[in-house]
Amino acid sequence: MTTITLAHPDSTVHEATAAAIIRVLEANDVEPEIVIGPKSALAEMLKNGEVDLYVSAWLPDDSDLLAPGVTPLGKLFQPSACCCISREDGPVVSLSDVAQAGSELSRTIITPASLKKHVEQMLADYALADAGFTLKVLPDEEALASITAALNSKECILMPLVQPCFLFHQGGFRILSDPKGSMGKEQEARILMRPGLADDMDQDLQDELDELMLSVKVISAMDFAMRTEGLTADEAAESWQRGKLLPR
Repeated sequence: MTTITLAHPDSTVHEATAAAIIRVLEANDVEPEIVIGPKSALAEMLKNGEVDLYVSAWLPDDSDLLAPGVTPLGKLFQPSACCCISREDGPVVSLSDVAQAGSELSRTIITPASLKKHVEQMLADYALADAGFTLKVLPDEEALASITAALNSKECILMPLVQPCFLFHQGGFRILSDPKGSMGKEQEARILMRPGLADDMDQDLQDELDELMLSVKVISAMDFAMRTEGLTADEAAESWQRGKLLPR
């Protein structure tokens, strides 16, 4: 194969992940053609063989993408949802501590829409509604912007987030332990191949993709570089490959 059609959802995290995959393709003299769109549309195209690779499915949450003949490849990194507090110090270290927190902690939880179910479960499991906490659910990008503004203004807030995300590279906050598991289990980010692609793709390339190891730290750092330093996804991927993105 000299060309491969690669699809990814329209987000900087998925774009960063795709950029790392694209560098592997190009190193093997394979020209990528990129398709970006809603997950549901890309899933249909993958099932129908209209795209070759989907980057990346977060399993098991994205298990609906696993249509007959669609094959997972590689284990790129382990995405996970968590709740953080915008203070690196202080007595709150666990979600079990939150209900007893003082008035300095905002009772409004800015919640990305994609995490609404997780955060509602967290509210119930830790009796946070009884302690006066409410959700402000926003589209993901709006929620991230509001959380970033709160961080920059030193407000004390709870922050439901998914790793990888640029904020984890920026730092300045604490990830709270979740003894009840309300925010869900760690997942596996994988490449999906269209039906029949395993027979068409060069085996050495397939092996290289299968062995590619990224990490939530790598993708978070790439996301940060793209969002705050003006790098393109390709530039961020090159910076990572050259060892300039993260300290070795």
